[in-house]
Formats: sequence, structure tokens, C-alpha cells
Amino acid sequence: MYFIGYGCSYIDGSASFRTAWGIQFIPCFFLIIGLPFLPRSPRWLAKVGRDKEAIKTLADIQAHGNTEDTLVLAEWNEIVGAMRAEREAGKGWRKFFRNGMWKRTMAGISVQAWQQLAGANVIVYYLAYIAQMAGLRGDVAMVTSGIQYAVFIVFTGIMWLFIDKVGRRPLLVCGALGMGFCHFVVGGVMATHYVSVPGGVGGNANIVFAVRSGAPANTVIVFSYLLIVVYSLTLAPGCWIYAAEIWSLGTRATGMSMAALSNWVFNFALGMFTPPAFVNIQWRIFIIFGVLCVAAAVWFWVFYPETCGKTLEEIEIMFGSDGPRPWNTRRGESRLDAGIETARYGQRKAATEGDHSENLRAGAAKV
Repeated sequence: MYFIGYGCSYIDGSASFRTAWGIQFIPCFFLIIGLPFLPRSPRWLAKVGRDKEAIKTLADIQAHGNTEDTLVLAEWNEIVGAMRAEREAGKGWRKFFRNGMWKRTMAGISVQAWQQLAGANVIVYYLAYIAQMAGLRGDVAMVTSGIQYAVFIVFTGIMWLFIDKVGRRPLLVCGALGMGFCHFVVGGVMATHYVSVPGGVGGNANIVFAVRSGAPANTVIVFSYLLIVVYSLTLAPGCWIYAAEIWSLGTRATGMSMAALSNWVFNFALGMFTPPAFVNIQWRIFIIFGVLCVAAAVWFWVFYPETCGKTLEEIEIMFGSDGPRPWNTRRGESRLDAGIETARYGQRKAATEGDHSENLRAGAAKV
């Protein structure tokens, strides 16, 4: 949509924004057409007591209709367990602050806050400003700003292939440090090669300084893109995954909502803070975000145990008062794989007991 909006800017009159808005209706149209053909949610089906239909839907999605597939059985057991836990947890907000749950509540809310405080959206939202500070003008500045979205999609997609092999703590800690380094470089170059521009760059009152052309300007652009790459590989996926994994089954839906609320509150606040900051504290904004990134890395290291591949019971222990130190925790095996192995064990046990019963009946018949 960024490039569609950019292209529509060449259309004269009100047709410019009307065309951009109209194009957005195209995917909506196909979504409306396709919705009736989507299967119902297995979780919703189970919630309303349509268990057979829920299992059949799971089987169609995961195992070509095989209702005895171990993956289907593992996911069904997880759904049943989640619903039971939700009923037992009850309603109200007190459950989020009792016993060891307050630690998980803090982790879920703070990890999303740190994602925003790391300052990636300063680049995402205002790279066009930074490009103008670096001497790029007009269409070049706009295209430069748009390319970052393609970079974000590519590197986030790449990371999904390896994210469970790396673990959560390395992603969060190393990502925060990497982003902090990029912020310090951008801020340092701007401070060293600062040029005041009274009246604003290109008449933009929000951009009151620039960077000398040549190597300094190129360094600012390169490290702005590098920050997006690091963010795409680490905090962008890592914070959302961590916030989803730490909750108990009975608190996950509401807990994840609180975490998302934290993300968007800080997103909004920083979006409003950045333009005045470019005017008032100028290059120092990047130094501030660099310091916040280092603080985030320390926070992640000290307070966040590793959740990758852990069972719900293991996560509960890690966040409990007698749990291990977060820096002593390590990545485990996939929780779904553990569920699949449990289902396979159940099938083997049932088959063994069935064979044993057949042998007993055969022996009795001979007698």
C-alpha cells in the first residue's frame, strides 16, 4: 500500500486518494467471497460441544482427514486442556497478579513495551525524514523509505525458518544489543557531521538539521536499513512469540490482549514523541534509543527465562518463586512434538493392550 499510495500521488485532484482507497477494497472483496468456504475454528466447535466436527476439521487441516493422526490427537488434547484450564481459572483480573502469575504478567506487558522502546518505529515511521537529513530529496527519499518494508518482510520471513532453533533469549538479547549499536552509530554520525538548517530541510519544520553529504550521509542510510534488518530478525518476531508463550492456558487470551495493548500504547506514544524530538533534541534521540536498547538487553537477560520448546508446566515452574535463574534456562524440544510423542505412546499402548487381550482370548478358546 505504501507504493500504491506513492504512485497515486501523481494523480491530480481527489482521484488521488480515492484511487488508493478503492484499491484496498479489492482484497476485501476476495476475502468476503472466500469466508463462507473457510472451515470453522476447531476451538469454537469444541467450545459449543461439537467435538466430532472439531476433530474432523483438525484432521482435514492437518492430516488429510485422518482422525487418528498423532498430530491431530496432540492438538485436540491441547484444545481440551486449554478449555478446561479456562473454566478452572475463573473470571476477573486478580488471577493475573496472584502467586507467580504476576511475573508472567510483567513479562508479557514489558516485552511488548521494550519492542517499542527499542526505537525501530523511529526508523519505520520516519525514514523519509532521516533520508532528507541525509540529503535525499523528493521521490528518492520516498522510495528509500518504502524499500524498508520490503526488507522487513524478507528478513522476517527468513527468521521464521530458524526461530525455534535459536531460542527466545538469544533473539531478544542480541537483537536489542544490535539495534542499540545501530542507534549509536546513526546518532554519533549525526552529532559529528551535524549541519543546522534554519527553516527546516525542504521547508519541513520537523527537520531542522541535516548530515553532511558523502560518507556520513551514506553511513546514516546504511545503518538505518541495518537496524531494520536486525529488528526483523530478532525483536519483531521474538517479542510477539515470547508474549504468547508465557501465559497459562487459562490466562492466555486475556494476557495476550494486555500485551498487545501495551505494544500499541507505547507505539502511539513514540509516534507522537518523535517529530517534536527531531526538532528539540535532534540527533540525541538516537542516543536515547541506543541506551534504551542496552537497558532492554539487560532486562531480557535478567528477567526472561527461555520458553522455546518448554511445556506449560515447565514455564509455570520457571516463573515460580523456586524456579531457576533466567540466565540458566536453555531451549527445550517443541511442545507440540512432545504432545505428538504422547499421542504415539498412547496408540502403541492401546495396540499392545489389544494384542494382549486377543492372546488371552485365544488361549481361553484353546482351553
